[in-house]
Amino acid sequence: MSVLLEPIRFQPVFKRILWGGRRLETRLNKPIGPESDYAESWEIVDHGTDQSVVANGPLAGLSLAKLLQSHRRELMGSAFQGNSFPLLLKYLDCNRVLSVQVHPDDEYATKMVKPDLGKTEAWYIVEAEPGALVYAGLKKGVDRATFGEAMETGQTEQTLHSFHPQAGDVIFIPAGTVHALGAGLLVAEIQQSSDTTFRLFDWNRVDANGKARELHMEQALEVTDYESGPVQPIQSDVTASGWQSLVRCDKFELDVLRRGTASIAKSDDAEILTVPTGHATLRFRNQTQIVQAGESWLLPATMPEAEIEISAPNLAAAVLRARLPRPASP
Repeated sequence: MSVLLEPIRFQPVFKRILWGGRRLETRLNKPIGPESDYAESWEIVDHGTDQSVVANGPLAGLSLAKLLQSHRRELMGSAFQGNSFPLLLKYLDCNRVLSVQVHPDDEYATKMVKPDLGKTEAWYIVEAEPGALVYAGLKKGVDRATFGEAMETGQTEQTLHSFHPQAGDVIFIPAGTVHALGAGLLVAEIQQSSDTTFRLFDWNRVDANGKARELHMEQALEVTDYESGPVQPIQSDVTASGWQSLVRCDKFELDVLRRGTASIAKSDDAEILTVPTGHATLRFRNQTQIVQAGESWLLPATMPEAEIEISAPNLAAAVLRARLPRPASP
């Protein structure tokens, strides 16, 4: 009998970076240390030495990589053929504007000196301070020549499409999309399990020794998508019940629940759940689990059908569900 019949909770992997803060603790209840620069909480990750570790049940203490090796079919379903968990879920606390970056696609990334997956991702805006900006995509009419000249002359910012996001917005960033998160944002991110990126602009910042961070302008010019143009936010309906589709692409699917009860109909694959705001009630195998803000779970393929509920007075709550793409219905 399978031991993977219940949701799996993991110990987060925390990343301390200068642009981090304390909101992982104050808003998302993360058990971070006393320092003031916790920028990222990698909730579910299987990427080299960055490994989620099971925090509950009989397999507690096992890394996600080891769990996949020993329970591949039960965890991922019969159709999965990969050697590692292909998605990465994280939270980011942005106290400073991040560098402008662009990610390669799979074809380019697998040919690099250190091969990796490409990186397509989506952001869910948990909190946005007044005036906070998202940079997503190039302005209309910016081609490779224009973009290259802008980078060389320090005018990169002038080529970037930007807007003021609101809490609940979703921004889809396919590989090749130039992007940056601005200061004052708290974000949930689902992405391919990759740490590959090319930095093309860092807002002219230097460290205490007057040294700027390394840029990768040549690679960035090669992988940038010059056709897609500005990226606009995707918005859900806070009054609608049940799952709402946010992103469908060849790397993952992303849905949101804003209110009511939604079923989690198991279909021989794994699913990720996270609660960026508020709380929800998860019911499975005659058990009830209250899922608080900042908690994330991996639902194995062998787990029976479940349901998740956001009660009517809890309108600020949201549940995100991410999974690998499912075949289209005939």
